[in-house]
Amino acid sequence: MSCYPTSIHFKRLLLTGAAGVLGRQLRPRLKAHCCLLRVSDIADLGSAAPGEELHPARLEDADAMSSLLEGVQAVVHLGGVSTEQPWDAILQANIIGAYNLYEAARKQAVPRVVFASSNHVTGFYRRDQVVGLDDPARPDGLYGLSKTFGEDLARLYFDRYGIETVCLRIGSALPEPHDRRTLATWISYDDLERLVVASLTAPMVGHSIIYGVGDNAVGWWDNHLARHIGYQPQDSSERFRSRIESSEPPPDMTDPATIYQGGIFVRSGPLAK
Repeated sequence: MSCYPTSIHFKRLLLTGAAGVLGRQLRPRLKAHCCLLRVSDIADLGSAAPGEELHPARLEDADAMSSLLEGVQAVVHLGGVSTEQPWDAILQANIIGAYNLYEAARKQAVPRVVFASSNHVTGFYRRDQVVGLDDPARPDGLYGLSKTFGEDLARLYFDRYGIETVCLRIGSALPEPHDRRTLATWISYDDLERLVVASLTAPMVGHSIIYGVGDNAVGWWDNHLARHIGYQPQDSSERFRSRIESSEPPPDMTDPATIYQGGIFVRSGPLAK
């Protein structure tokens, strides 16, 4: 059957980090929005499904990234280190790797990137604060710092080269929330798909930032400046609240992981005392 690209259906779409937790969720879902889905990772990608092509590549390898982005109309970039790690690992994958991705996008004339940023860009805001998209970054560790760099890199490549990016500050993408924190940060896999597809297909995005969060009753992030993306979450954590709050002890209000939005990231990893 022939495949005809349209404004909401791509000829070739690239998904990096396709072997990761979120990559495995989005891989079959994104196939419905493109003629050919190119999937990449350094981990095992399994066998190619119909309409897929496998293209392993290391983010820190500039030549490999240039080849990876050849013939691509848009990128969903989930690749890289996704937890707090020692600096060298984050440097290679999330700093050098992000630069290589955008340089490849420039060389290959790829017009749009959906960049998986993180809520840990603002993890050192308190839980009694609501953070807007214009508020300064307050990363809670080296991982959050690397995502702050990625957002700024994306802004540079839009201002200088016109490559549009939607930076998704993803909250807690899980089958369901599992503690008090994730009642505020949860995004279902269905809502994550809605967010990514909206970011790919909105007519004009420029350089945009949006928190990846569901329609939760309680939350810390204000997305009203990103209405032009057209994302409308449908799943709420509220139905899980009673079970979680009845099964957990009261929060320790002296614990930095309770005080700050970043949770355990504020006291874990290489920056921990």
